[in-house]
Amino acid sequence: MARYEYAPRHVIDARYLGDYKVWLEFNDGRKGVVDLSDELHGEELEPLRDRDRFSQFYLDYGLASIAWLDGQDFTPEFLYDKLKAMH
Repeated sequence: MARYEYAPRHVIDARYLGDYKVWLEFNDGRKGVVDLSDELHGEELEPLRDRDRFSQFYLDYGLASIAWLDGQDFTPEFLYDKLKAMH
């Protein structure tokens, strides 16, 4: 079974809005914008400070979240909490 089937919440749609902001929709219907500009620190995430590279995320169904080709990702729980904190 794919990991997302075990996740209580998972990202089902994502769109890049610019300036490290991503519009997300979760499987429970919650939608909104997450600003990841303050989360791009550390050796692994530093390359995503390049806006062009950041904008190239994709929906990874195995992770139930967004990810980048270089292996970076955020857990769906983290993104859901960031979204929740904005409301």
